[in-house]
Amino acid sequence: MTTPGDEGELASSCGQFASSPRGAQLARRLAVRCMEEWGHPPASDVSCTVALVVGELAANAVQHGRVPGRDFGLRLSLDATAGLVRVEVADAASAKRPPTVPPTSCPEGESGRGLLLVDVLAVRWGWAPRHPVGKTVWAEVPLEASARL
Repeated sequence: MTTPGDEGELASSCGQFASSPRGAQLARRLAVRCMEEWGHPPASDVSCTVALVVGELAANAVQHGRVPGRDFGLRLSLDATAGLVRVEVADAASAKRPPTVPPTSCPEGESGRGLLLVDVLAVRWGWAPRHPVGKTVWAEVPLEASARL
């Protein structure tokens, strides 16, 4: 893990996790720890927002992007100059791609709200193919809550 030095310096952290609910939980914990090391306490709005975005993207990687025997990856990057934390979750499932816009969800449905939450909390999000296999879903979260809401 790296920590930012001067204002505007990029800081980042990466981790590999088992493609399981426990792996998604550990990814959220890493995100909260990184945010704290970067000066944002666990109870801060931005730390909670990043943890929620990581949780949703990791849960999608586990549920929809799981390939037996393959982990998913998490990368967090802090860009203090841009005022953003970039969250990237990579999985090994090339064929299962997320929609380009968040799906509409029935209020009574048991799933389908993850990307809706990400869409509301992030200033932008998307995905890119990962070579040689898989995809990376990313979201950029503002450091200031008022920047998005």
